[in-house]
Amino acid sequence: MKQIPQNVSPFSNEARNAYVKEHITQAILELLRDKPIGEISVSELTALAGIGRASFYRNFESKEDIIRAHIRQLFQEWTSEANGKENRPLSELLGLMFAHFEKHRDFYGLLNERGLTYLLKDVITGLCGLKPGLPKVDAYAKAYAAYTLYGWVEVWFQRGMVDTAEEIAEMFRARGL
Repeated sequence: MKQIPQNVSPFSNEARNAYVKEHITQAILELLRDKPIGEISVSELTALAGIGRASFYRNFESKEDIIRAHIRQLFQEWTSEANGKENRPLSELLGLMFAHFEKHRDFYGLLNERGLTYLLKDVITGLCGLKPGLPKVDAYAKAYAAYTLYGWVEVWFQRGMVDTAEEIAEMFRARGL
């Protein structure tokens, strides 16, 4: 197994944590290309990343948490593009989201291949504002939006990610959304 090169000498806790997160993310993505997440051991992961097990557990509770953190990081790009577009039609925002998926097709394709698309659910429900303690009507409305969007994303993955972001946006535009 080839170890991921270490080209940073971290000094502060923040720099060490960033170093660990970057290398552990690279390592898990490399290992996922060859096998399912359940077959990846923490020992194998930390060895490839060139970090200790304690560093892994200081930053993550599970291997899936690494993927969730990477998804959140990628979605920050999308939210940066979408910010300031609150009054735009839903179709435009969805077009931007699916353009984001297209831009990171290799990563999202790997998630789909390994049966990990469910990890997107937390990010999508968060984007839609779904959280405990909401008033009843708000909770159900946000759940409807979040899980509908997640369903579209999941179907897009299942269809092989062949429909373009513009085609998806057009489907919504055609329905006046």
